[in-house]
Amino acid sequence: MNGQKRSDVQVGAKVEIILKADQRTGKRTTGRVAKLLTKSPNHPHGIKVMLADGQVGRVAKIYEDEN
Repeated sequence: MNGQKRSDVQVGAKVEIILKADQRTGKRTTGRVAKLLTKSPNHPHGIKVMLADGQVGRVAKIYEDEN
C-alpha cells in the first residue's frame, strides 16, 4: 500500500515516511504511526503522520501486518 488513503493508515502500523527535509532526495524513515495528521480521506502525496518518536512526514509505504 502506498499511503494515499487515510483508511489504509492505522495508528500503530509500521510505515515508511518521507520527511519534509528529505522530499528532494526521497530518503525514507521507518517507524510506527502515533498520530494521523491529514484530515481528508486521501492525499496524492501521502497521508501526513507523526511517528512514535515525534518525526512528521508523509506515508510512502505501509508494511503488511507482521503479527
